[in-house]
Amino acid sequence: MTKPPTRIQQRNRAAILSAGLDVFSQFGFRGTTLDQIAETAGLSKPNLLYYFPSKEAIHAALLERLLDTWLDPLKALDGSGDPIAEIMGYAQRKLAMSRDFPRESRLFANEILQGAPRIERILQSDLKELVDEKAAIIQAWADAGKIAKIDPHHLIFSIWALTQHYADFDVQVRAVLGDKAPYDGAAVFLESLYEKLLRP
Repeated sequence: MTKPPTRIQQRNRAAILSAGLDVFSQFGFRGTTLDQIAETAGLSKPNLLYYFPSKEAIHAALLERLLDTWLDPLKALDGSGDPIAEIMGYAQRKLAMSRDFPRESRLFANEILQGAPRIERILQSDLKELVDEKAAIIQAWADAGKIAKIDPHHLIFSIWALTQHYADFDVQVRAVLGDKAPYDGAAVFLESLYEKLLRP
């Protein structure tokens, strides 16, 4: 029977994953080293290797944890709800994820930009199945005249682009906006944009 991890082990593992998220989201998988992660975590490299045998193992653990929650905003889109409210709710949930989990968003973006070598199977299975399921709901709403005629897959892609941009290009957004709070303005803009786009 495996002993449960001690409090120190739990703390060190959490520190490694948090440090890995920092470093991977900044430098990407190829640009990250175990030395960088260990230094950021405040641990020695041998101590880090006690918990994770490689940077691949740390990266895999981060992606697995990320994908557990990454699809939740789309899963919450309810086919029995008001169509426009449901779609705008999805857009706002995605925006909130960019605001609250910017490192995770950049980790995901880096993986996609590299051709998704570690999560391609999940993209082609779990992600595709979920997107197709929700696209069918959106298409049914459009066919029933409840929303404007619109390609549901490209609608979902547009929501990804318009929300994840704020996390993935945070430095650029803040350089342009200066002291303005980006997410407050983004929320208002998305509400107005999709209200006009979707109204039949």
